[in-house]
Amino acid sequence: NFLFIVHRENIARASMNAYKKVLGQSINCGVYIGSDQNTSANYIFSTIQTLSRDNHLKKFKQNHFDYIVIDETHRSGAESYKKIINYFNPKFLLGMTATPNRTDGFDIFTHFDHNIAYEIGLKEALKERMLCPFHYYGVTDIYVNGNPLDDKADFNLLTKDERVERIIEKIKFYGTDDGTIRGLIFCSRKDEAKSLSKKFNEKGYRTICLTGENSEEDRKEAIRKIETDDTSEKIDYIFTVDIFNEGIDIPKINQVIMLRPTQSAIIFIQQLGRGLRRIEGKDYLTVIDFIGNYSNNYLIPIALYGDRSYNKDTIRKLIVSGNEMLPGTSTVNFDNVTKERIFNSIDNTNLQTKRDLKRDYELLKFKIGKIPMLVDFVKYNSRDPFAFINYSRSFYNFLRNINEIKKDIINDLQKELLEVFSKHINNSKRFEDSIILREVIHKSSITIDEIQKTIKKVLKVEIETDLIRSSIHNLNLCYNTINQNKKLITYNQKFRENIISFDRDKIRSTSFFKLQLENKYFRRFLLDSTYYSIRKFKRLYSKEDYYGGFVLYRKYSRKDVFRILCYDKQPVAQNVGGYLISSDHSNCPIFINYHKSEDISSTTKYEDKFLTNSTLEWYSKSNRTLKSKDVITIKNSEGLRLPLFIKKSNDEGKDFYYMGDVSPVQDSFKEEKMKKENGKTVPVVYLQFLLKVPVEKSLFNYITHNV
Repeated sequence: NFLFIVHRENIARASMNAYKKVLGQSINCGVYIGSDQNTSANYIFSTIQTLSRDNHLKKFKQNHFDYIVIDETHRSGAESYKKIINYFNPKFLLGMTATPNRTDGFDIFTHFDHNIAYEIGLKEALKERMLCPFHYYGVTDIYVNGNPLDDKADFNLLTKDERVERIIEKIKFYGTDDGTIRGLIFCSRKDEAKSLSKKFNEKGYRTICLTGENSEEDRKEAIRKIETDDTSEKIDYIFTVDIFNEGIDIPKINQVIMLRPTQSAIIFIQQLGRGLRRIEGKDYLTVIDFIGNYSNNYLIPIALYGDRSYNKDTIRKLIVSGNEMLPGTSTVNFDNVTKERIFNSIDNTNLQTKRDLKRDYELLKFKIGKIPMLVDFVKYNSRDPFAFINYSRSFYNFLRNINEIKKDIINDLQKELLEVFSKHINNSKRFEDSIILREVIHKSSITIDEIQKTIKKVLKVEIETDLIRSSIHNLNLCYNTINQNKKLITYNQKFRENIISFDRDKIRSTSFFKLQLENKYFRRFLLDSTYYSIRKFKRLYSKEDYYGGFVLYRKYSRKDVFRILCYDKQPVAQNVGGYLISSDHSNCPIFINYHKSEDISSTTKYEDKFLTNSTLEWYSKSNRTLKSKDVITIKNSEGLRLPLFIKKSNDEGKDFYYMGDVSPVQDSFKEEKMKKENGKTVPVVYLQFLLKVPVEKSLFNYITHNV
């Protein structure tokens, strides 16, 4: 015997017909809804509202059903759901939901023993042609009295006639697949929805407003009217406030209009999903999102592209990628103002608050039924786990911070070592460091040749012995510095111990490190950090985009850059500035902040800019002439590597995109003058660089456009 439980009566009957279509019309099935109570059928379709009542529930024995399927399982925290789940004892229980990750702290996964039979997101469902393609248009909401609408806009601004005209202008412009409108319009407030529906009707549209105040019959009638082909009854739009987020099936919907700020990626997808049902004759869904100056605009790309990393750089890349990240014929389009608003929202939002980190930690814990480690966040495409490191310096610290670990299980020295390795070694930027660390934890000793073969197997490139030596130097904590008693020292100088010994081609753990690894908790957290670093590097790596330690268009801090270039010690920031030539003249990394702040010194406000996607105008440091040593070294650059790193602005943080290596255009060098604040001038050298790999279009447009 089989029981299928849904949220609404019409869905129960539609589900029964769908099962008949798949299993055959001869199957013995019936519904148990209200007065229509079939208890003898092999396949019974019921609603949560009916079956959760005692007088109905007790008509069935606890083991009556072999199989039970519950739809909308994300609601299972409600008493009505728990009552049914706790009563029946089936051989097989399946929960189905499009939104399993609740944000209210309730764990729905325990009801199903943390078994996930199948999981699919928006992108995957589009790829499998389970959903209708969509064309999304992010358009600028109106300015009223010269100001954009924001999160606190009052009713009068939301319903102004000029806003109504703007909405109508855009829905006419973007239209629908077949020219016949069947649309849902999501508003932020009931009074807004009612007023806009009235104004649309005055403009000649046929619309209905539905809110939580309307009955189930009102909703059914509105759905019938928007789907009918009878022109005497058909309506164009249903204005609503959230009541159509889920559990409603309106296959013919071909236009979704969003007139409210995005407060939740889950709700955004639920509302978008109302129009994604495939049906014969519908080619695509049109989505028009009116974007004001809302604080949560960063959630829009997260929802559209299904990203759950909450990594700002990842979100920015999604915006500039346009349609590249969507399968099939679906498209995403933003006008320039909406792009600017979304980028501003990304820049100004703290995506690493303790509340958000704890929420995402608990969601994954619920999902897998155990305390997740860093590698689990990567495995399940959850939040970028390095956020926990940025917040607490180590994942162990974070678990202590939220009382997941009740007492200290490692000592203070091990705690600090975990912090250093988590933050500075295992940040996924240099693969060799984490590989060597993994090997010496697991093995008593390993040779350089064995390490080189292990690394080559993944990178498919030869690894020089000098690079291995540099990694060992770094693993011994001789590179990164710390300010102690107003003096910069390395962590090695602080701890006065090495991690790894290196003698006659053999790499081993030191007795000091072996002693720390005897603590199984320290060992577990250090290995987890190491595995995370390796796994993330491999995920972002491609041989075609790998140039001497750097992955094209990946972001690196200045500290990462010099570590990868095998510097013995982290350079002092003041000595770097926009570039630094190594002591052996083998390399000179160049750092550019493309859109500079207005408040910086005039002698550092260089007008570096792209002429094309393969040519860059660049200026030396101030007080330089054609006879300056650094200028001569750059001009005579044979044997000198010039890797280029650019960030759009300081709003992006401290990291730079690796843009590839460059070479100077020999006949472009010339001396110019730069004005100081006092009106005097200082010499500076202008030149041009050629990029060995032209910048990809989307990133080039993002960096060069001041939005």
